[in-house]
Parts: sequence; structure tokens; C-alpha cells
Amino acid sequence: MTDPYAPFTSLTFERPAPGVLRIVLDAPNLNAVDPRMHGELADIWSVVDRDQETRAVLVQGAGRAFSAGGTFDSIEAMTEDYAVRARVMREARDMAYGVLNCSKPVVSAIHGPAVGAGLVIGMLADISVVARTAKIVDGHTRLGVAAGDHAAICWPLLCGMAKAKYYLLTCETLTGEEAERIGLVSKCVDDADVHTEALRVATALAAGPTSAISWTKRSLNHWYRTAQPIFEASLGLEFFGFGGHEVVEGLAAHREKRPADFEGVSGKHPLDL
Repeated sequence: MTDPYAPFTSLTFERPAPGVLRIVLDAPNLNAVDPRMHGELADIWSVVDRDQETRAVLVQGAGRAFSAGGTFDSIEAMTEDYAVRARVMREARDMAYGVLNCSKPVVSAIHGPAVGAGLVIGMLADISVVARTAKIVDGHTRLGVAAGDHAAICWPLLCGMAKAKYYLLTCETLTGEEAERIGLVSKCVDDADVHTEALRVATALAAGPTSAISWTKRSLNHWYRTAQPIFEASLGLEFFGFGGHEVVEGLAAHREKRPADFEGVSGKHPLDL
């Protein structure tokens, strides 16, 4: 029988326990998400959903990080090409809805930096197990675009509007410990235990009553579905921003490892147009 995961060459797949599919983000620069991986993280969920061997999914990063987010080259391509922006926006939408609509429970094991597209999977997972010193950052506004991806659909529900606004507007880093304290993640454990504990949870889910767990997930995720218009708006504004001036300066500052000078960006403020 043909391996349904063979086409997904940017991801690694393992079977660490009966009924558990482990998806590993394994790429250079702290598992940075290049265009191929971004597309595969959008497309993988329908395959998982049809996989009768899989009853629970565990997603983690290889090496020292969960994921450092999109590559600089990927971001630059979006600033320069409308077709690229349109494609990546579709993938971002499919990625979020894919995790939410997948009938199998998804567990994320988050250690090290967790940023960007990787963070989408980490936060939208049904259960998130995070290392105490993990560094969770939604860095959209620091880059110069609106916080799109997954943030508007889930952060206010997970940790409340006040905390969501604080971290999404300021881009301050959350440790795993702080993320658990404010309710953004399910569980925080010592760094050395994060993968073991996440696998324990995934294994327990895989051994549980499949229909009951799946239907409970589906019912609870209607809370997110009621927020779909908010998500679509945030996603549209994010990708509109990739065609603007601020992201060019934000990307340059990231590459040059310096503070961004958004005050010096030429052109009118969007709200003045």
C-alpha cells in the first residue's frame, strides 16, 4: 500500500505508540518554515483525517526549537509578489481550519522558540504541552503586519482579551510557565519532560473512545467556528500589510538584527488613506 505521507517531504513522521502519529518539524535555522513546509502544514490534515491507523496526533520540533517561524526569504517573496501573498494566505487559512476540523485529537509539544506558522499548530492543538523555558512569541506587529494566522481566533478565548491584546500588540515573549499561568496553553512541565509528557497524553487519547473524543473536540471547536469572521478579517489585514511599507522595514530590521524604525517609514499611515 502506498504511504499517504510520502509526498510530505519537509516533515518527518513516526509511530511512537499504537495509534499515535508523531509529526516532527525538522528544518534548518530552528525549524524555520520555508514555502514547501508551509504548504505541507496546510495540506497534511485531510490526510491525517482519512488515516485509519491514526487515532491521535503529536506535533513537535526537532533539535532546540519547536519552530522559528517563516524564513526571511519567504517573507520577502510575499512583500514583492501578489500571487505569493494570495497563495500563502490560502495556506494559512487551510492550516488553521485543518487543525480545527481534523477529527483526530492533536497534541503539541512545545520547547524552545515557538513563532509564526509553527505557533499556529502549537496553539490550535487540542492539548498543548509546553516546556517551562519555551519562548512563545507572536511577532506579527514587530514585523510590521497585523496579527493574523491563528491569533484572533483563539488567543482571546484561551487567555482573555486583556492578555491577548497585551502580547499581540507588544510582541513580548511568553515563557512556557507564564503561558500556562494565563491559560494560553494546557500544561507546563520541566524542559526535560515535555516530549515524554506530550507522548503520554497522545497515547492516552489514542487508547480512549475514538468517537467520544472526536465528537467532544468537534463540539468544543464550535467556539472557534463562531469566531471565523474575526479570523478571516485578521488574515486579510495581515496579508494586506505584506504589500505595505512597514513590513519592508520590519524585515530589514530582523535581518540586520537592529530595532525597526517604523517612524521613518515613508508613506501615509493606512488609516489616513
